[in-house]
Amino acid sequence: MIAAIVRASRPISWVNTAFPFAAAFLMAVREIDAVLVVGTLFFLVPYNLLMYGVNDVFDYESDLANPRKGGVEGDVIRDRAEAARIHRGILWTSALTTLPPAIWLALQGGVAAAITLALVLFGVVAYSAPGLRFKERPFLDSLTSSLHFVGPLLYALVLAGVSLTDPGVWPVWAAFIAWGMASHAFGAVQDVRADREGGIGSIATVLGARATARLATVLYVAASAVLLAMPWPGILAAALPLAYAASTARFWNVTDVTCEQANRGWRTFLWLNQPVGFLVTMLLIVVWNGWL
Repeated sequence: MIAAIVRASRPISWVNTAFPFAAAFLMAVREIDAVLVVGTLFFLVPYNLLMYGVNDVFDYESDLANPRKGGVEGDVIRDRAEAARIHRGILWTSALTTLPPAIWLALQGGVAAAITLALVLFGVVAYSAPGLRFKERPFLDSLTSSLHFVGPLLYALVLAGVSLTDPGVWPVWAAFIAWGMASHAFGAVQDVRADREGGIGSIATVLGARATARLATVLYVAASAVLLAMPWPGILAAALPLAYAASTARFWNVTDVTCEQANRGWRTFLWLNQPVGFLVTMLLIVVWNGWL
């Protein structure tokens, strides 16, 4: 049970949500305190279990029919009786690990920060929960998915009292949103046929594989362009989204028939996050120490 719950939280993606919060909050307050520690741990594990675990529970039937699902791309329990038992465990564990730290964090800042955190968590649940299912609402699906990762950063900035319109701040979250939307959209390309056969809507089922892959590439380039507005040396980050653009551009002419080929690009995305994350960390260290 415990192993299945951990797998449902997608350990490979933990850092993708914890790092934006930790980096933004630390750069803003310039000290390590209880809020930084609790917030980082919260966005490291409970947040990911809530996001991916709830998704696994309510996407179970469609995931069973999707041959891509399994391993790092979504654990699928084939035995229905066992799945029902583990899904109950996932939902209970999500609630028990999310609510206490979320309530504590909400009490550490002002009203704006509490509302931001509530909206971030609402978006995570609304993406998969029955009756809302933002993931099946084309275009809203990509925006909501992006905010899953940008949300912790925005919350950290609001919590630390940083103005989101600051010249050194708005390009970061604006580019991050474009990057997140591109990543979700491209990830949906590989499932065009499976989603259509299952009656599931997405940005890719509406636009088609080719147009969506091209849109993702354009959004990555747009993220790079936005970062050109950063003051020195932050402007150096503008080169990073281009690595993703180069990867997705390989599928510029993918079709609905060959959409599954885009899985190669998605796997490239998963490992590309590691060196890009390293370079972002190095740049933050440079900025922190004023070395350039």
